[in-house]
Amino acid sequence: MRDLGAGFSYLIKGQRWVAQHGRWFGFGLVPGLITLVVYAGALTGLGYGADDLVTWATPFADDWSSPWLGLLRGTLIVLVFALGLFLAVITFTAVTLLVGQPFYESLSEQVDRTEGGDVPESGLPLWRELWISARDSLRILVRVTLYAVLLFALGFIPVVGQTVIPAIGFCVTGYFLAEELTAVALQRRGLVLADRLTLLRGRRMLTLGFGVPLGLAFLVPFVAVFLMPGAVAGATLLARDLVAPSTEDEDTAPAPSPAPYSFDKH
Repeated sequence: MRDLGAGFSYLIKGQRWVAQHGRWFGFGLVPGLITLVVYAGALTGLGYGADDLVTWATPFADDWSSPWLGLLRGTLIVLVFALGLFLAVITFTAVTLLVGQPFYESLSEQVDRTEGGDVPESGLPLWRELWISARDSLRILVRVTLYAVLLFALGFIPVVGQTVIPAIGFCVTGYFLAEELTAVALQRRGLVLADRLTLLRGRRMLTLGFGVPLGLAFLVPFVAVFLMPGAVAGATLLARDLVAPSTEDEDTAPAPSPAPYSFDKH
């Protein structure tokens, strides 16, 4: 329980940091606003086009009598739009991080500067950083999709499917959301995806304490836009403490030299 509370405190610290650095809060809003406009346009287009899409996909029902034709196609229109909205919610963070890579890199570096100590830099060209972020986001999305399919199937189990399974789903969402956000700072420190996942698994409750409340808030994309700068700041603070050696380690072992960034490790 202590780690859960500590994880949530990083979320609060991140929001407090951007509140105290208003220029960086405005700077960090830009990618989220761009993504929100694109997603709003896509969902609006889907809303207008869902009727035609469903009609095209169900030619076998053209001769059905009322009310069955309207019932079938009306239900499918709702499902198509619900699926589009679901995909928008689960991909919003990944797309915003990809669009805002230069913005969030700068914000994360500024957090490191204000907190003192080293300010790691990847030393990679922007195109390479964007490629790595896109590749890792796709891998995370595949993992999330597999979990979503499994949890959807388990959701049909009576009682458990309506209580335990949704809770597990929020934990899965929060865990991977925390990975995507801490990746901004951890990637600059030379940690590839496999290393980042191992690091977060080692502090699972801390990770969930940060990611789950944020995941619940991010269910509303408009809210996510305004929370994103603070989320990146909080994730940077979390990443700093995750990779910082403990006092005991500092007393008993020499400080390791930083490892070069590897593109071959998965």
